[in-house]
Amino acid sequence: MPQPVLYTTRLRLRPVDDADLPGFIDIYANPVTARFVGGLCNDEDAWRRMATMVGHVALRGYGPWALEEQTTGVFVGYCGPWNPHGWPEREIAWALRSAFHGRGYATEAARAALAFAYEILNWDSAVSCIALDNLASIRVAERLGAVCERTTQNRGFQIGIHRHVSPAQLRQPAPAGT
Repeated sequence: MPQPVLYTTRLRLRPVDDADLPGFIDIYANPVTARFVGGLCNDEDAWRRMATMVGHVALRGYGPWALEEQTTGVFVGYCGPWNPHGWPEREIAWALRSAFHGRGYATEAARAALAFAYEILNWDSAVSCIALDNLASIRVAERLGAVCERTTQNRGFQIGIHRHVSPAQLRQPAPAGT
């Protein structure tokens, strides 16, 4: 089944493709953004990480989408359901290019991805695995109603496991300003 395209107020969530490589390189070559998504890497390894997301969709039937601004078509980052082998739990993951931080795009995309996971994939629970010092992503998770349940090690990183609201709670209208 091909990965569907989703739309939010400002974003288009679409399958990752080869044209997204410059945006992935931007994320993985920037110390500000790369430190929370596996660390810095070169162009070839950025391609491999991008290809892993495409492979995840092929193997699991779902995975992160490329995020692009609807008005410009510019690649913003990625977001979506994520659960590779050995992962702590089914996750809603996200990462944005630093030029797009602070605009609410991560919250907007993650809310759509979480709704998709609950309504289409029939997940009954989801988490976001967030580095303990990634305060911006912690705030995104909190805006979505997630609560940090515990901390653990994952692939050499100390992370918080942030439990998202239930499917029923997500269907309730979001409070103003979120």
